[in-house]
Amino acid sequence: MMGKSLIYIGIILIILGLLLTFGEKINLGKLPGDIIIKRDNFTFYFPITTMILLSLVLSLIIFIVNKLR
Repeated sequence: MMGKSLIYIGIILIILGLLLTFGEKINLGKLPGDIIIKRDNFTFYFPITTMILLSLVLSLIIFIVNKLR
């Protein structure tokens, strides 16, 4: 049981690492719907679309992992 959990955690970490590495190339964090407000000495960035997309992907991964058990 512990071995399977470590494998799943490793797979999730690999996927997250790939997202961080290639996220800039696919404009992850700069999607339409992300809120960016720039003023003179102030920048507010709220990546709502990116958060929703990552939430859906992580939910799908968790669903698949639970189905494999």
